[in-house]
Amino acid sequence: MCADTFGVGIHLTEAEFQVVVGVPSDVDSGWTDPEAFQSLVTAVVWDHLDRQRVLEAITDNFREGETATLGTVTLEPDGTVVSHDLTPPNSADRGDENQSA
Repeated sequence: MCADTFGVGIHLTEAEFQVVVGVPSDVDSGWTDPEAFQSLVTAVVWDHLDRQRVLEAITDNFREGETATLGTVTLEPDGTVVSHDLTPPNSADRGDENQSA
């Protein structure tokens, strides 16, 4: 088995926060159920970050339609967490590249 690294973010809509999982194009064939690994990635995020703090930071620093980047999670297809690089978002992480200073 080969570990894969998934990018993770939270997309802010008018009605909700959506966890966004970026899947590498060469993802290991051992991942047979996309919903399962997305749920696993989400669980790893909330195991390592304070959910309330993250959601409050997004509410304070991001606008509807923007995505806050949280980092990456590296997993093996059996669910083993190999590593993670997760940090709470701040305004410097905004997905809006056209923002004015």
